[in-house]
Amino acid sequence: MNEKMKKDGDTVKLLRECDAGIKMGISSIDDVIYDVKDKSLRDMLDECKRRHEVLSIEVGTLLDDHFESGKNPNPMAKSMSFIKTNVKMMASPKDSTVADLMTDGCNMGVKSLGRYLNQYKNADEKSRAIAKNLINLESSLAVDLRNYL
Repeated sequence: MNEKMKKDGDTVKLLRECDAGIKMGISSIDDVIYDVKDKSLRDMLDECKRRHEVLSIEVGTLLDDHFESGKNPNPMAKSMSFIKTNVKMMASPKDSTVADLMTDGCNMGVKSLGRYLNQYKNADEKSRAIAKNLINLESSLAVDLRNYL
């Protein structure tokens, strides 16, 4: 396989994983945002969702440039996340529960994206920058959520 094909393949794979992660992040925020009582926490989650949506558009454009489609999150992972969220929120419908759930999600996202960055080393700089931006977004949210734990 020539270098361009390898680079294009890794680029598309990384972009698709970013797309799935972004969708999972947006979905996770949507699952909890209406249960949030503290306005500053709700604003923080709204802003994070907005930034995910901006990245989603950027990823979608780059995938279109490669004549590829996006990727949905793993249905099993999404279902398990939804169930965990609902069970925990029913047991303890507090902002600290939301912060705990979102922190777990951020940490899983950072870990997965870090793995994909290492796995798809030949991805182009634009896609690597998006993955790093998403990692930074998730890391920052996890840090900011500590105030609500």
